[in-house]
Amino acid sequence: MEFFKIRRDIPFMKNALVFNVISLVTFLAAVFFLFSRGLHLSVEFTGGTVMEVSYSQPADIEGVRRTVAGLGFSDVQVQNFGTARDVLIRLPAQKGVSSAQQSDRAIAALKATDPGVTLKRVEFVGPQVGEELVSNGLKALAMVVAGIMIYLALRFEWKFAVAAIFANLHDVIIILGFFAFFQWEFSLAVLAAVLAVLGYSVNESVVIFDRIRETFRRQRKMSTTEVIDHAITSTISRTIITHGSTQIMVLSMLLFGGATLYYFALALTIGILFGIYSSVFVAAAIAMWLGIKREDLVKSGGARREGDPADPNAGATV
Repeated sequence: MEFFKIRRDIPFMKNALVFNVISLVTFLAAVFFLFSRGLHLSVEFTGGTVMEVSYSQPADIEGVRRTVAGLGFSDVQVQNFGTARDVLIRLPAQKGVSSAQQSDRAIAALKATDPGVTLKRVEFVGPQVGEELVSNGLKALAMVVAGIMIYLALRFEWKFAVAAIFANLHDVIIILGFFAFFQWEFSLAVLAAVLAVLGYSVNESVVIFDRIRETFRRQRKMSTTEVIDHAITSTISRTIITHGSTQIMVLSMLLFGGATLYYFALALTIGILFGIYSSVFVAAAIAMWLGIKREDLVKSGGARREGDPADPNAGATV
């Protein structure tokens, strides 16, 4: 399905060097902020107190969040747990304050606003759990990167695998750079969004790579730059449909999903926008710089696919 069809190829690769320089500057800035400011990790990573409270009627999540935050706790996480009357509260660890003291202050403040609230359980999440989560997250990221490289190298060519990994790491580092620069809270939900962006971005790259291979087979007289421009131009309508519909859903979570989904949706929003950019101006451009050519993707002596130009020597007799 296409909303429109562009008759003339857009010369994307004409300005590839300029966009690659912009990407490099943005990437280096993100790395700088990651090292200089660091990520503002949530309770799951740093440790803290987890409280489960119950109300006699559906709880006002925003009211609970304001009450607890009014005690001086920063980055309080409040969400429904199971039913609308059960609430899960995560409090960050504080120096010199025990988990029991934190929970006592919080439940006292909540009882002052609603005497019917009851404390069901209190747990302390230690920093050892946080270290384990960080380690597992990095292992998951490394496995995803390795899997993507192997898949693209087997399906296409190693040059495409290298280009896609640079593009995907470009997206991930820039997302982390935004969170480091603005000191937005980095939670497990945000980590899940980052991993989702990896898969989402590589999908767009695969679509463009597949169209490049198809164009090499159909248009034998085109140069590599012309083939890449044609491949990107011919997928623009598909890109608008796919990313536009996804972005509408993500924006709805960002605007109406509340504080629990806000940073998750924000990471996805940044990732989708940069995923489109990196697939065109990073992945495709790097593949061009690496010298991708028709011989890399179209093996001689293979069976002719539908739509391939006819072999001028076919049927000739000696």
